[in-house]
Amino acid sequence: MPKKEKGKLRIASLGGLNEIGKNLTVLEYADDIIIVDCGLGFPDEDMPGIDLVIPDISYLEANKERIRGIVLTHGHEDHIGAIPYVLREINPPIYGTKLTLGIIKNKLTEHILPVIPDLRLVKAGQVVRLGEFAVEFIHANHSIADACCLAITTPLGVVVHSGDFKLDVTPIDGEMMNITRLGEIGRKGVLLLMCESTNAERAGFTPSERKVGKSLEYIFTSNPDKRIVIATFSSNVHRVQQIINVSARHGRKVAITGRSMLNIVSAAVELGYMSVPDGVLVDINEIKRFKPEELTLVTTGSQGEPMSALYRMAFGEHSQVTLGHNDLVVLSSSAIPGNEKLVGRIINELSKNGVSVLHDAVVEVHVSGHACQEELKLMMALTRPKYFMPIHGEYRHLAANRELALDMGIEDRNIFISDIGKVLEIDTKGARFAGTVPAGKVLVDGYGVGDVGNIVLRDRRHLSQDGLIVVVASVDFESGLLISGPDVVSRGFVYVRESEELMDEVKTIATDAIERCLTGRQTVDRMHLKNCVKDDLSKFLYSKTKRKPMVLPVIMNV
Repeated sequence: MPKKEKGKLRIASLGGLNEIGKNLTVLEYADDIIIVDCGLGFPDEDMPGIDLVIPDISYLEANKERIRGIVLTHGHEDHIGAIPYVLREINPPIYGTKLTLGIIKNKLTEHILPVIPDLRLVKAGQVVRLGEFAVEFIHANHSIADACCLAITTPLGVVVHSGDFKLDVTPIDGEMMNITRLGEIGRKGVLLLMCESTNAERAGFTPSERKVGKSLEYIFTSNPDKRIVIATFSSNVHRVQQIINVSARHGRKVAITGRSMLNIVSAAVELGYMSVPDGVLVDINEIKRFKPEELTLVTTGSQGEPMSALYRMAFGEHSQVTLGHNDLVVLSSSAIPGNEKLVGRIINELSKNGVSVLHDAVVEVHVSGHACQEELKLMMALTRPKYFMPIHGEYRHLAANRELALDMGIEDRNIFISDIGKVLEIDTKGARFAGTVPAGKVLVDGYGVGDVGNIVLRDRRHLSQDGLIVVVASVDFESGLLISGPDVVSRGFVYVRESEELMDEVKTIATDAIERCLTGRQTVDRMHLKNCVKDDLSKFLYSKTKRKPMVLPVIMNV
Protein backbone atom coordinates (compact mmCIF):
# COMPACT_ATOMS: atom_id res chain seq x y z
CA MET A 1 0.00 0.00 0.00
CA PRO A 2 1.54 3.38 -1.00
CA LYS A 3 2.57 5.67 1.85
CA LYS A 4 0.29 8.67 2.31
CA GLU A 5 2.05 11.80 1.06
CA LYS A 6 2.56 14.41 3.75
CA GLY A 7 0.86 17.79 3.37
CA LYS A 8 1.87 21.30 4.31
CA LEU A 9 2.12 22.85 7.76
CA ARG A 10 1.15 26.53 7.65
CA ILE A 11 2.01 28.92 10.51
CA ALA A 12 0.80 32.52 10.74
CA SER A 13 0.84 35.02 13.60
CA LEU A 14 -2.16 37.35 13.83
CA GLY A 15 -0.40 39.35 16.54
CA GLY A 16 2.77 39.52 18.63
CA LEU A 17 5.27 40.21 15.82
CA ASN A 18 6.79 43.68 15.38
CA GLU A 19 4.82 44.73 18.45
CA ILE A 20 4.52 44.04 22.18
CA GLY A 21 1.31 42.19 23.09
CA LYS A 22 -1.79 40.73 21.36
CA ASN A 23 -0.03 37.40 20.87
CA LEU A 24 -1.94 34.96 18.67
CA THR A 25 -0.43 32.23 16.50
CA VAL A 26 -2.30 29.96 14.07
CA LEU A 27 -1.06 26.49 13.05
CA GLU A 28 -2.80 24.79 10.14
CA TYR A 29 -2.44 21.30 8.66
CA ALA A 30 -4.93 19.79 6.16
CA ASP A 31 -8.41 20.49 7.60
CA ASP A 32 -7.26 21.28 11.14
CA ILE A 33 -6.41 24.62 12.76
CA ILE A 34 -5.17 25.26 16.30
CA ILE A 35 -4.66 28.65 17.92
CA VAL A 36 -1.87 29.37 20.41
CA ASP A 37 -2.78 32.21 22.82
CA CYS A 38 -5.29 34.97 22.27
CA GLY A 39 -3.99 38.21 23.76
CA LEU A 40 -4.66 41.93 23.66
CA GLY A 41 -2.42 44.95 23.23
CA PHE A 42 -2.62 48.49 24.55
CA PRO A 43 -3.24 51.55 22.35
CA ASP A 44 -0.46 53.70 20.91
CA GLU A 45 -0.29 57.43 21.58
CA ASP A 46 -1.88 58.09 18.17
CA MET A 47 -5.07 56.20 19.11
CA PRO A 48 -7.05 58.75 21.16
CA GLY A 49 -9.96 57.27 23.13
CA ILE A 50 -9.09 53.64 22.36
CA ASP A 51 -9.14 51.29 25.37
CA LEU A 52 -7.67 48.08 23.96
CA VAL A 53 -6.30 46.60 20.74
CA ILE A 54 -7.11 43.00 19.75
CA PRO A 55 -6.06 40.90 16.73
CA ASP A 56 -8.13 40.85 13.55
CA ILE A 57 -9.58 37.31 13.50
CA SER A 58 -11.48 37.53 10.19
CA TYR A 59 -9.35 34.62 8.87
CA LEU A 60 -10.41 32.48 11.85
CA GLU A 61 -14.07 33.48 11.44
CA ALA A 62 -13.93 32.37 7.79
CA ASN A 63 -12.43 29.01 8.86
CA LYS A 64 -14.25 28.48 12.18
CA GLU A 65 -15.39 24.92 11.24
CA ARG A 66 -11.74 23.83 11.03
CA ILE A 67 -10.63 25.21 14.42
CA ARG A 68 -9.97 22.35 16.86
CA GLY A 69 -9.04 24.44 19.91
CA ILE A 70 -7.26 27.38 21.52
CA VAL A 71 -4.26 26.37 23.65
CA LEU A 72 -2.95 28.88 26.19
CA THR A 73 0.60 29.20 27.51
CA HIS A 74 -0.22 31.36 30.57
CA GLY A 75 -2.63 33.88 32.06
CA HIS A 76 -1.15 37.29 31.15
CA GLU A 77 -3.39 39.83 29.38
CA ASP A 78 -1.16 39.86 26.28
CA HIS A 79 -1.89 36.12 25.93
CA ILE A 80 -5.52 35.73 27.09
CA GLY A 81 -7.01 39.26 27.12
CA ALA A 82 -8.78 39.04 23.74
CA ILE A 83 -10.67 35.83 24.59
CA PRO A 84 -13.93 37.56 25.69
CA TYR A 85 -14.01 39.45 22.37
CA VAL A 86 -13.00 36.48 20.19
CA LEU A 87 -15.69 34.26 21.78
CA ARG A 88 -18.33 36.57 20.31
CA GLU A 89 -17.37 35.27 16.85
CA ILE A 90 -15.93 31.77 17.34
CA ASN A 91 -16.31 29.24 20.16
CA PRO A 92 -13.67 26.48 20.03
CA PRO A 93 -12.63 24.59 23.19
CA ILE A 94 -10.04 26.51 25.25
CA TYR A 95 -7.26 24.53 26.94
CA GLY A 96 -5.27 26.00 29.83
CA THR A 97 -3.79 25.25 33.23
CA LYS A 98 -5.70 25.82 36.47
CA LEU A 99 -4.66 29.42 37.25
CA THR A 100 -4.93 30.48 33.58
CA LEU A 101 -8.52 29.22 33.36
CA GLY A 102 -9.31 30.68 36.81
CA ILE A 103 -8.29 34.16 35.62
CA ILE A 104 -10.31 33.71 32.39
CA LYS A 105 -13.44 32.68 34.35
CA ASN A 106 -13.19 35.86 36.45
CA LYS A 107 -12.67 37.91 33.29
CA LEU A 108 -15.66 36.36 31.48
CA THR A 109 -18.06 37.31 34.30
CA GLU A 110 -17.70 40.94 33.10
CA HIS A 111 -18.88 40.08 29.56
CA ILE A 112 -22.21 38.94 28.12
CA LEU A 113 -21.43 36.24 25.56
CA PRO A 114 -23.68 34.60 22.95
CA VAL A 115 -22.24 31.18 23.87
CA ILE A 116 -21.18 29.20 26.93
CA PRO A 117 -17.34 29.01 26.79
CA ASP A 118 -15.89 25.50 26.62
CA LEU A 119 -12.98 25.73 29.10
CA ARG A 120 -10.92 22.55 29.48
CA LEU A 121 -8.41 22.09 32.28
CA VAL A 122 -4.96 20.63 31.56
CA LYS A 123 -1.89 20.00 33.72
CA ALA A 124 1.76 20.38 32.82
CA GLY A 125 2.87 17.05 31.33
CA GLN A 126 -0.52 16.37 29.73
CA VAL A 127 -1.00 15.81 25.97
CA VAL A 128 -4.15 17.01 24.19
CA ARG A 129 -5.12 15.57 20.78
CA LEU A 130 -6.59 18.19 18.41
CA GLY A 131 -7.19 16.71 14.94
CA GLU A 132 -3.80 16.22 13.25
CA PHE A 133 -2.08 17.98 16.17
CA ALA A 134 -1.02 16.65 19.58
CA VAL A 135 -0.15 19.40 22.06
CA GLU A 136 2.02 18.66 25.12
CA PHE A 137 2.06 21.24 27.93
CA ILE A 138 5.55 21.58 29.50
CA HIS A 139 6.06 23.42 32.83
CA ALA A 140 7.94 26.74 32.49
CA ASN A 141 8.97 29.54 34.86
CA HIS A 142 7.56 33.01 34.23
CA SER A 143 6.28 35.96 36.26
CA ILE A 144 2.94 34.20 36.66
CA ALA A 145 2.31 30.71 38.05
CA ASP A 146 1.20 27.80 35.86
CA ALA A 147 3.04 28.94 32.71
CA CYS A 148 3.84 26.37 30.03
CA CYS A 149 5.69 26.04 26.79
CA LEU A 150 4.16 23.76 24.16
CA ALA A 151 5.46 20.83 22.14
CA ILE A 152 3.08 20.48 19.19
CA THR A 153 3.41 17.22 17.28
CA THR A 154 2.38 17.50 13.61
CA PRO A 155 2.60 14.95 10.75
CA LEU A 156 5.78 16.76 9.62
CA GLY A 157 7.51 16.90 13.02
CA VAL A 158 7.44 18.67 16.37
CA VAL A 159 6.95 22.43 16.70
CA VAL A 160 8.06 23.89 20.05
CA HIS A 161 6.34 27.14 21.09
CA SER A 162 8.28 28.63 24.00
CA GLY A 163 5.47 30.85 25.34
CA ASP A 164 6.93 33.42 27.74
CA PHE A 165 9.63 31.84 29.92
CA LYS A 166 12.74 32.28 32.02
CA LEU A 167 14.98 29.71 33.67
CA ASP A 168 14.58 30.21 37.42
CA VAL A 169 16.50 27.55 39.34
CA THR A 170 15.11 28.83 42.68
CA PRO A 171 11.48 29.65 41.82
CA ILE A 172 8.98 30.65 44.51
CA ASP A 173 6.69 27.69 43.78
CA GLY A 174 9.66 25.30 44.11
CA GLU A 175 9.38 23.81 40.63
CA MET A 176 12.02 24.59 38.01
CA MET A 177 11.22 24.68 34.30
CA ASN A 178 11.12 21.14 32.86
CA ILE A 179 14.30 21.40 30.80
CA THR A 180 14.71 17.60 31.01
CA ARG A 181 11.58 17.10 28.90
CA LEU A 182 12.68 19.79 26.43
CA GLY A 183 16.00 17.98 26.06
CA GLU A 184 14.23 14.66 25.40
CA ILE A 185 12.08 16.27 22.72
CA GLY A 186 15.19 17.93 21.22
CA ARG A 187 17.02 14.58 21.02
CA LYS A 188 14.14 13.08 19.02
CA GLY A 189 14.22 16.09 16.67
CA VAL A 190 12.42 19.43 16.54
CA LEU A 191 11.16 20.73 13.21
CA LEU A 192 10.60 24.36 14.28
CA LEU A 193 11.28 26.41 17.42
CA MET A 194 9.10 29.49 17.88
CA CYS A 195 10.97 31.34 20.62
CA GLU A 196 10.04 34.48 22.54
CA SER A 197 12.28 37.51 21.99
CA THR A 198 11.32 40.09 24.64
CA ASN A 199 14.74 40.18 26.36
CA ALA A 200 16.84 39.01 23.39
CA GLU A 201 18.92 42.21 23.58
CA ARG A 202 19.90 41.59 27.22
CA ALA A 203 23.07 39.64 27.97
CA GLY A 204 23.37 36.97 30.65
CA PHE A 205 20.62 35.31 32.68
CA THR A 206 17.44 36.80 34.16
CA PRO A 207 17.80 36.93 37.99
CA SER A 208 15.61 34.69 40.16
CA GLU A 209 12.35 35.99 41.64
CA ARG A 210 13.89 35.27 45.09
CA LYS A 211 16.22 38.25 44.58
CA VAL A 212 13.17 40.52 44.93
CA GLY A 213 12.36 38.81 48.24
CA LYS A 214 15.76 39.85 49.64
CA SER A 215 15.22 43.46 48.50
CA LEU A 216 11.75 43.51 50.08
CA GLU A 217 13.18 42.21 53.37
CA TYR A 218 15.72 45.05 53.35
CA ILE A 219 13.00 47.67 52.59
CA PHE A 220 10.72 46.46 55.39
CA THR A 221 13.61 46.29 57.90
CA SER A 222 14.79 49.82 56.96
CA ASN A 223 11.31 51.42 57.17
CA PRO A 224 9.65 50.09 60.33
CA ASP A 225 7.77 53.37 60.98
CA LYS A 226 6.20 53.83 57.51
CA ARG A 227 3.14 52.47 55.78
CA ILE A 228 4.50 50.59 52.75
CA VAL A 229 2.55 50.73 49.46
CA ILE A 230 3.78 48.28 46.80
CA ALA A 231 2.63 48.53 43.18
CA THR A 232 3.25 45.51 40.98
CA PHE A 233 1.72 43.58 38.09
CA SER A 234 -1.51 42.01 39.34
CA SER A 235 -0.69 38.74 37.57
CA ASN A 236 2.63 38.27 39.39
CA VAL A 237 1.24 35.91 42.02
CA HIS A 238 4.73 34.94 43.26
CA ARG A 239 5.61 38.60 43.87
CA VAL A 240 2.38 39.21 45.80
CA GLN A 241 3.06 36.02 47.81
CA GLN A 242 6.51 37.31 48.76
CA ILE A 243 5.01 40.68 49.80
CA ILE A 244 2.46 38.88 52.02
CA ASN A 245 5.17 36.66 53.53
CA VAL A 246 7.53 39.53 54.41
CA SER A 247 4.61 41.61 55.76
CA ALA A 248 3.54 38.74 58.02
CA ARG A 249 7.12 38.33 59.32
CA HIS A 250 7.17 42.04 60.20
CA GLY A 251 3.77 41.90 61.93
CA ARG A 252 1.96 43.90 59.27
CA LYS A 253 -1.55 43.52 57.89
CA VAL A 254 -1.96 43.48 54.08
CA ALA A 255 -4.74 45.26 52.18
CA ILE A 256 -5.23 44.82 48.43
CA THR A 257 -6.64 47.50 46.12
CA GLY A 258 -7.26 47.64 42.38
CA ARG A 259 -9.84 45.53 40.54
CA SER A 260 -7.44 43.32 38.55
CA MET A 261 -5.30 42.74 41.67
CA LEU A 262 -8.35 41.66 43.69
CA ASN A 263 -9.54 39.40 40.83
CA ILE A 264 -6.25 37.57 40.38
CA VAL A 265 -5.36 37.28 44.08
CA SER A 266 -8.81 35.88 44.90
CA ALA A 267 -8.45 33.35 42.02
CA ALA A 268 -4.92 32.40 43.15
CA VAL A 269 -5.94 31.93 46.79
CA GLU A 270 -9.05 29.96 45.85
CA LEU A 271 -7.07 27.64 43.55
CA GLY A 272 -4.22 27.14 46.02
CA TYR A 273 -1.50 29.11 44.22
CA MET A 274 -1.15 31.50 47.16
CA SER A 275 -1.23 30.81 50.88
CA VAL A 276 -2.13 33.65 53.22
CA PRO A 277 -1.59 33.29 56.99
CA ASP A 278 -4.78 33.75 59.02
CA GLY A 279 -5.56 37.34 59.94
CA VAL A 280 -2.98 38.94 57.62
CA LEU A 281 -5.32 40.09 54.83
CA VAL A 282 -7.66 42.96 55.74
CA ASP A 283 -10.29 44.76 53.68
CA ILE A 284 -9.18 48.11 52.23
CA ASN A 285 -12.20 49.72 53.97
CA GLU A 286 -10.80 48.70 57.40
CA ILE A 287 -7.30 50.20 57.12
CA LYS A 288 -8.18 53.22 59.31
CA ARG A 289 -8.31 50.83 62.30
CA PHE A 290 -4.53 50.29 62.05
CA LYS A 291 -1.51 52.51 62.55
CA PRO A 292 0.43 53.30 59.32
CA GLU A 293 3.43 51.18 60.38
CA GLU A 294 1.14 48.16 60.82
CA LEU A 295 0.07 48.14 57.17
CA THR A 296 1.23 47.06 53.72
CA LEU A 297 -0.91 48.02 50.74
CA VAL A 298 -0.61 46.02 47.50
CA THR A 299 -1.93 47.92 44.51
CA THR A 300 -2.20 48.06 40.74
CA GLY A 301 -0.79 50.99 38.77
CA SER A 302 2.89 50.12 38.42
CA GLN A 303 2.65 51.27 34.76
CA GLY A 304 1.13 54.65 35.64
CA GLU A 305 -2.27 53.73 34.13
CA PRO A 306 -4.59 56.75 34.62
CA MET A 307 -7.49 54.71 36.05
CA SER A 308 -5.38 52.53 38.36
CA ALA A 309 -5.48 52.54 42.16
CA LEU A 310 -1.93 53.98 42.52
CA TYR A 311 -2.70 56.82 40.10
CA ARG A 312 -5.81 57.72 42.12
CA MET A 313 -3.77 57.62 45.34
CA ALA A 314 -1.04 59.84 43.86
CA PHE A 315 -3.55 62.46 42.66
CA GLY A 316 -5.71 62.36 45.82
CA GLU A 317 -8.68 60.65 44.14
CA HIS A 318 -8.67 57.30 46.00
CA SER A 319 -11.67 56.91 48.31
CA GLN A 320 -9.82 54.97 51.06
CA VAL A 321 -6.13 55.92 50.80
CA THR A 322 -4.48 59.34 51.12
CA LEU A 323 -0.69 59.31 50.76
CA GLY A 324 1.71 61.58 52.64
CA HIS A 325 5.01 61.80 54.57
CA ASN A 326 4.36 58.56 56.49
CA ASP A 327 4.17 56.48 53.30
CA LEU A 328 6.78 54.66 51.23
CA VAL A 329 5.72 53.70 47.70
CA VAL A 330 7.63 50.83 46.04
CA LEU A 331 7.23 50.36 42.27
CA SER A 332 7.99 46.65 41.95
CA SER A 333 8.04 46.54 38.16
CA SER A 334 9.82 48.01 35.17
CA ALA A 335 8.09 50.35 32.71
CA ILE A 336 6.78 48.61 29.61
CA PRO A 337 8.19 50.39 26.52
CA GLY A 338 6.00 53.43 25.88
CA ASN A 339 4.85 53.80 29.51
CA GLU A 340 7.93 55.63 30.81
CA LYS A 341 6.22 59.05 30.81
CA LEU A 342 3.17 57.74 32.69
CA VAL A 343 5.38 56.13 35.36
CA GLY A 344 7.52 59.30 35.62
CA ARG A 345 4.38 61.39 36.11
CA ILE A 346 3.28 59.28 39.09
CA ILE A 347 6.76 59.37 40.66
CA ASN A 348 6.83 63.18 40.29
CA GLU A 349 3.37 63.60 41.81
CA LEU A 350 4.19 61.32 44.75
CA SER A 351 7.46 63.18 45.38
CA LYS A 352 5.63 66.54 45.35
CA ASN A 353 3.37 65.23 48.12
CA GLY A 354 6.34 64.24 50.29
CA VAL A 355 5.95 60.50 49.66
CA SER A 356 9.17 58.44 49.51
CA VAL A 357 9.42 56.41 46.29
CA LEU A 358 11.61 53.39 45.55
CA HIS A 359 11.77 51.90 42.06
CA ASP A 360 13.90 49.49 40.07
CA ALA A 361 16.56 52.10 39.23
CA VAL A 362 17.15 52.72 42.96
CA VAL A 363 16.87 49.25 44.51
CA GLU A 364 16.33 45.79 42.98
CA VAL A 365 12.59 45.46 43.49
CA HIS A 366 11.82 43.84 40.16
CA VAL A 367 13.15 41.04 37.99
CA SER A 368 11.90 40.24 34.52
CA GLY A 369 9.83 37.18 33.71
CA HIS A 370 11.49 36.81 30.32
CA ALA A 371 14.59 34.91 29.22
CA CYS A 372 17.81 36.82 28.56
CA GLN A 373 20.36 35.78 25.94
CA GLU A 374 21.92 32.80 27.76
CA GLU A 375 18.53 31.27 28.54
CA LEU A 376 17.37 31.77 24.94
CA LYS A 377 20.53 29.99 23.80
CA LEU A 378 19.81 27.19 26.26
CA MET A 379 16.31 26.77 24.79
CA MET A 380 17.88 26.47 21.33
CA ALA A 381 20.56 24.06 22.58
CA LEU A 382 17.97 21.82 24.27
CA THR A 383 15.55 21.68 21.35
CA ARG A 384 18.09 21.72 18.47
CA PRO A 385 15.53 22.88 15.88
CA LYS A 386 15.86 22.56 12.11
CA TYR A 387 13.96 25.84 11.57
CA PHE A 388 13.77 28.86 13.86
CA MET A 389 11.19 31.66 14.11
CA PRO A 390 11.61 34.44 16.71
CA ILE A 391 8.25 35.60 18.14
CA HIS A 392 6.87 38.03 20.76
CA GLY A 393 8.63 41.34 20.24
CA GLU A 394 9.32 44.40 18.14
CA TYR A 395 11.57 43.99 15.10
CA ARG A 396 14.76 44.80 17.05
CA HIS A 397 13.96 42.01 19.53
CA LEU A 398 13.26 39.51 16.74
CA ALA A 399 16.50 40.51 14.98
CA ALA A 400 18.52 40.10 18.22
CA ASN A 401 17.04 36.62 18.68
CA ARG A 402 17.99 35.79 15.09
CA GLU A 403 21.62 36.71 15.87
CA LEU A 404 21.57 34.32 18.85
CA ALA A 405 20.27 31.53 16.61
CA LEU A 406 23.10 32.16 14.14
CA ASP A 407 25.58 31.95 17.07
CA MET A 408 24.03 28.60 17.98
CA GLY A 409 24.75 27.23 14.51
CA ILE A 410 21.27 27.44 13.00
CA GLU A 411 21.65 28.16 9.27
CA ASP A 412 20.66 31.63 8.10
CA ARG A 413 18.31 30.20 5.42
CA ASN A 414 16.47 28.26 8.15
CA ILE A 415 15.69 31.37 10.27
CA PHE A 416 12.45 33.20 9.50
CA ILE A 417 11.62 36.66 10.87
CA SER A 418 7.94 36.96 10.09
CA ASP A 419 5.26 39.65 10.36
CA ILE A 420 1.60 39.53 11.31
CA GLY A 421 -0.44 37.84 8.60
CA LYS A 422 2.62 36.37 6.86
CA VAL A 423 2.43 32.57 6.35
CA LEU A 424 5.40 30.26 6.92
CA GLU A 425 4.84 27.05 5.00
CA ILE A 426 6.76 23.86 5.79
CA ASP A 427 6.67 20.57 3.89
CA THR A 428 9.04 17.68 3.13
CA LYS A 429 10.88 19.89 0.60
CA GLY A 430 11.70 22.68 3.08
CA ALA A 431 10.32 25.92 4.54
CA ARG A 432 9.41 29.22 2.90
CA PHE A 433 7.12 32.22 3.22
CA ALA A 434 3.98 31.62 1.15
CA GLY A 435 1.51 34.48 0.95
CA THR A 436 -0.50 36.13 3.68
CA VAL A 437 -3.78 35.84 5.56
CA PRO A 438 -5.93 38.82 6.69
CA ALA A 439 -4.42 40.36 9.84
CA GLY A 440 -4.30 43.69 11.61
CA LYS A 441 -5.59 45.63 14.61
CA VAL A 442 -9.17 45.75 15.83
CA LEU A 443 -9.78 48.67 18.19
CA VAL A 444 -11.96 48.39 21.29
CA ASP A 445 -13.59 51.61 22.53
CA GLY A 446 -16.04 51.11 25.40
CA TYR A 447 -18.56 48.48 24.28
CA GLY A 448 -17.67 49.01 20.62
CA VAL A 449 -15.40 46.40 19.02
CA GLY A 450 -14.07 47.31 15.59
CA ASP A 451 -16.48 50.21 15.03
CA VAL A 452 -13.63 52.71 15.35
CA GLY A 453 -11.46 52.46 12.24
CA ASN A 454 -8.79 54.52 10.51
CA ILE A 455 -11.21 57.26 9.40
CA VAL A 456 -12.62 57.77 12.90
CA LEU A 457 -9.09 57.75 14.37
CA ARG A 458 -7.98 60.29 11.76
CA ASP A 459 -10.88 62.55 12.74
CA ARG A 460 -10.02 62.19 16.45
CA ARG A 461 -6.39 63.07 15.78
CA HIS A 462 -7.52 66.04 13.66
CA LEU A 463 -9.80 67.26 16.46
CA SER A 464 -7.10 66.80 19.10
CA GLN A 465 -4.54 68.74 17.08
CA ASP A 466 -6.54 71.58 15.48
CA GLY A 467 -10.01 71.72 17.04
CA LEU A 468 -13.41 72.22 15.48
CA ILE A 469 -15.46 75.05 13.89
CA VAL A 470 -19.21 74.47 13.48
CA VAL A 471 -21.15 76.78 11.14
CA VAL A 472 -24.96 76.66 11.52
CA ALA A 473 -27.29 78.33 8.97
CA SER A 474 -30.96 78.08 7.92
CA VAL A 475 -31.67 78.28 4.20
CA ASP A 476 -34.88 78.26 2.12
CA PHE A 477 -33.76 76.14 -0.82
CA GLU A 478 -36.88 76.87 -2.88
CA SER A 479 -36.55 80.68 -2.82
CA GLY A 480 -32.74 80.59 -2.58
CA LEU A 481 -32.60 82.77 0.54
CA LEU A 482 -30.39 82.67 3.65
CA ILE A 483 -33.02 82.85 6.43
CA SER A 484 -30.87 82.91 9.58
CA GLY A 485 -27.23 82.69 10.60
CA PRO A 486 -24.65 81.69 9.99
CA ASP A 487 -23.80 81.14 13.67
CA VAL A 488 -20.27 79.99 14.48
CA VAL A 489 -19.26 77.68 17.34
CA SER A 490 -15.57 77.01 18.08
CA ARG A 491 -14.24 74.10 20.18
CA GLY A 492 -10.53 73.55 20.73
CA PHE A 493 -9.56 76.07 18.04
CA VAL A 494 -9.57 79.58 19.55
CA TYR A 495 -11.17 81.09 22.65
CA VAL A 496 -14.12 82.93 21.08
CA ARG A 497 -14.29 85.82 23.58
CA GLU A 498 -10.70 86.78 22.85
CA SER A 499 -11.05 86.34 19.06
CA GLU A 500 -14.24 88.25 18.25
CA GLU A 501 -12.71 89.92 15.22
CA LEU A 502 -11.67 86.58 13.73
CA MET A 503 -15.12 85.07 14.42
CA ASP A 504 -16.80 88.06 12.68
CA GLU A 505 -14.61 87.46 9.65
CA VAL A 506 -15.52 83.75 9.73
CA LYS A 507 -19.22 84.67 9.69
CA THR A 508 -18.67 87.03 6.74
CA ILE A 509 -16.76 84.40 4.73
CA ALA A 510 -19.47 81.77 5.50
CA THR A 511 -22.27 84.20 4.52
CA ASP A 512 -20.52 85.06 1.25
CA ALA A 513 -20.01 81.36 0.43
CA ILE A 514 -23.68 80.50 1.10
CA GLU A 515 -25.05 83.45 -0.87
CA ARG A 516 -22.70 82.76 -3.79
CA CYS A 517 -24.01 79.20 -3.99
CA LEU A 518 -27.65 80.27 -3.71
CA THR A 519 -27.45 83.04 -6.33
CA GLY A 520 -28.34 82.21 -9.89
CA ARG A 521 -28.86 78.43 -9.39
CA GLN A 522 -32.08 76.70 -10.38
CA THR A 523 -31.60 73.88 -7.85
CA VAL A 524 -29.36 74.10 -4.80
CA ASP A 525 -27.46 70.98 -3.76
CA ARG A 526 -27.01 70.87 0.02
CA MET A 527 -23.73 68.94 -0.34
CA HIS A 528 -22.34 71.52 -2.76
CA LEU A 529 -23.35 74.28 -0.34
CA LYS A 530 -21.57 72.57 2.57
CA ASN A 531 -18.43 72.01 0.51
CA CYS A 532 -18.32 75.70 -0.53
CA VAL A 533 -18.50 76.83 3.11
CA LYS A 534 -15.93 74.22 4.16
CA ASP A 535 -13.41 75.08 1.41
CA ASP A 536 -13.67 78.86 1.80
CA LEU A 537 -13.36 78.74 5.60
CA SER A 538 -10.48 76.24 5.56
CA LYS A 539 -8.46 78.45 3.17
CA PHE A 540 -9.23 81.62 5.17
CA LEU A 541 -8.45 80.11 8.60
CA TYR A 542 -5.17 78.60 7.37
CA SER A 543 -4.08 81.95 5.88
CA LYS A 544 -4.91 83.72 9.15
CA THR A 545 -3.73 81.18 11.78
CA LYS A 546 -1.69 78.48 9.95
CA ARG A 547 -4.07 75.96 11.56
CA LYS A 548 -6.49 73.52 9.93
CA PRO A 549 -9.46 73.02 12.27
CA MET A 550 -12.19 70.59 11.25
CA VAL A 551 -14.93 72.72 9.63
CA LEU A 552 -18.42 71.28 10.09
CA PRO A 553 -21.21 73.16 8.24
CA VAL A 554 -24.77 72.41 9.47
CA ILE A 555 -27.25 73.65 6.84
CA MET A 556 -30.98 73.38 7.66
CA ASN A 557 -33.74 73.67 5.07
CA VAL A 558 -36.62 75.89 6.25
